[in-house]
Amino acid sequence: MSTSDLEFNQPFRPRARVLQLLGDELIGSPRLAVFELVKNAYDADANESIVTLDLKDEENPKITVSDDGIGMSPQIIKDIWLVPGNNHRQEQRKLEIRTEKHKRLPLGEKGLGRFAVHKLGNHITLITRAAGELECVVEINWNEIIQKPFLDEAPISVKLRHPIVFTGNTTGTKIEITDLRSKKWTRGDVRRLHKQITSICSPFESPEGFRAELLVPGHSDWTKDLLDPEAILRRAPWKFTFKIKPNGSFTWDYKFQPSPGINIEGRNNDGLDAILLIPPLKGTTKKNEITDADTLSGIGEISGEFYIYDRDREILKLMADTQTLTEYLDENGGIRIYRDGVRVYNYGEPGEDWLGLDLRRVNKPTKGISNNLIIGAIHLSLKDSTGLVEKTNREGFMESSALTNLQRVVLGLLASVETERKIDKDRIRKIMDKSKDPIAANVERPIEELRSALKKYGVIDKFEPYIKKLEDDYHTMQETLLSAGMSGLNLAVVFHEVERGVRMLHKAIESGADLQSAADQARDLTKLLDGFSNLLKRDDQKPHSARTLITRARDLTKPRFRFHETTLNCPFLEKEEDGFKSIFAFGLVLNALVNLIDNSIYWLQVRWPESKAAERKIYLGISNEFELGPALIIADNGPGFQDDPDNLVRPFFTRKPIGMGLGLYYANLAMELNGGILAFPEKGEVDLPKEFDGAVIALIFKDAK
Repeated sequence: MSTSDLEFNQPFRPRARVLQLLGDELIGSPRLAVFELVKNAYDADANESIVTLDLKDEENPKITVSDDGIGMSPQIIKDIWLVPGNNHRQEQRKLEIRTEKHKRLPLGEKGLGRFAVHKLGNHITLITRAAGELECVVEINWNEIIQKPFLDEAPISVKLRHPIVFTGNTTGTKIEITDLRSKKWTRGDVRRLHKQITSICSPFESPEGFRAELLVPGHSDWTKDLLDPEAILRRAPWKFTFKIKPNGSFTWDYKFQPSPGINIEGRNNDGLDAILLIPPLKGTTKKNEITDADTLSGIGEISGEFYIYDRDREILKLMADTQTLTEYLDENGGIRIYRDGVRVYNYGEPGEDWLGLDLRRVNKPTKGISNNLIIGAIHLSLKDSTGLVEKTNREGFMESSALTNLQRVVLGLLASVETERKIDKDRIRKIMDKSKDPIAANVERPIEELRSALKKYGVIDKFEPYIKKLEDDYHTMQETLLSAGMSGLNLAVVFHEVERGVRMLHKAIESGADLQSAADQARDLTKLLDGFSNLLKRDDQKPHSARTLITRARDLTKPRFRFHETTLNCPFLEKEEDGFKSIFAFGLVLNALVNLIDNSIYWLQVRWPESKAAERKIYLGISNEFELGPALIIADNGPGFQDDPDNLVRPFFTRKPIGMGLGLYYANLAMELNGGILAFPEKGEVDLPKEFDGAVIALIFKDAK
């Protein structure tokens, strides 16, 4: 045998199922798949894209996506649509070839977006017609195709016919998907799909001549009560608009209009050709940098608007329909990115804190703006933002220096508006007289009395820096005091020590003590607060398993279960598996879980007194039924919750006669600090044994990457 007989040439022969696998892996969810099909309609120069979710046959739902775009000719079907990875759109972008009617650059560039249809269902019928062409009908049945070993042995049926759907001079594309992978669509699923489809266009600078709509025949009531975004925007006390030119020149406009019931004047400010300071790159020793042409390379001009809200308890009490507002902000708050008016998914989605706003607010709670306080939009040009390339899975941009710089610029913008906003927040704080809060009064009233004494003796200038720092540190600590899971007793000790120190300093001033000695005493008092602040720092976040967390919580609470004659039902621990893994600060979350168990034990005693103690039961387990991530579930057969979630997690809100109202507040904060969510699922949202008909709480985590 010659050596030539040992060589042969063989091209790759993809398996027939590879396209279906690509659809599953490249597109994260069915809703994102529909989102991609709507974007395809935009690229086709359509005026509208109509998505119809037909649920009349519950066992065989159907999705139809239709548009009035330019359609596809038989040649386009053959050479482009049926050729995965075709660079047709990429070349259009590169050569700046825009659509004829609306002058659009294509959003797609990888030739992979069409796999969205394969994510949705097994049977796809595509009907399309270009101007002057016959109508094309493409039939794809994945149940048959994947039976073939190789792609080249599984041809796709493409039929040409005289127009039936797109008759006369009409053009467009209609895709009908049946045998859906996800056959069960709940009201919540539909509402989230509606939100996703309608959010494709910016509410501020939507692309000319394009709209997207969702129809759900027979279930229109599922979406008719969804809030009007414009009505929500009108309720924002703060509005901040801006534009940053490619050379770094920064123009901005700030408006504050107080909410009804807040008796102060509004305030406006603006800047023209200003300088925008941004956070430095990690690893550098600089404190701040300035936005310039280098920073904006690959990004281009940036414009946008921030609508910012006030969720302080005292403010919300003065407003109408606060539950509607807070629910909307919880679900839609955040900062989204748009290119040419079309949204880049998934920036601004719940759980996608691409700017780290929530952690940032923890670090400076009296000033920082978290995701549930802001509705924002960043507008970019598709033509100029070449350094920002969307990921293949369509969930954000690929990591790059341009993306890092964009994040730095947006954080700089937030710092600018926060500085302005703090002026008005302090005005609001003053007229709202927060010292009337009995908790705050323990420290704030003595501080005011001390300040009066210092003025009386003419030494206010020497002591004011210490007093001001004491006040600021106190307010900061008050907003983050639960981040270490400190017990109510320890909190009382903190406030007592601060109050005692202020009164001792007051007494020293009144008694004519040496000023330097009194100044040293004031300095020591600020150090005392600094020491308490150190107690509030979180422990390091590390990967932990659900099993470790549940086991530790069970072991810690075993004595309480025995003492209160309560049964723990935890089938998960009977399995030999770790469950999900996530990155979180173990101590914070463990304390939160123990708090929740304590709450359940208390309320079980309310429903099941001593004579029925055998009925007391608590369930502890895990669930993968939540979109945002895996969850730890705690449920009981007690009386259940009487209040809405917003009230449940308010500090000092409780229905216990002698309760402090900190347990759920702390649990909620602990989850937020770890990038998770504390949720209160409705009946039927979580699969539980029937006997657990009381309270249900879900601690939803992020999967460890």
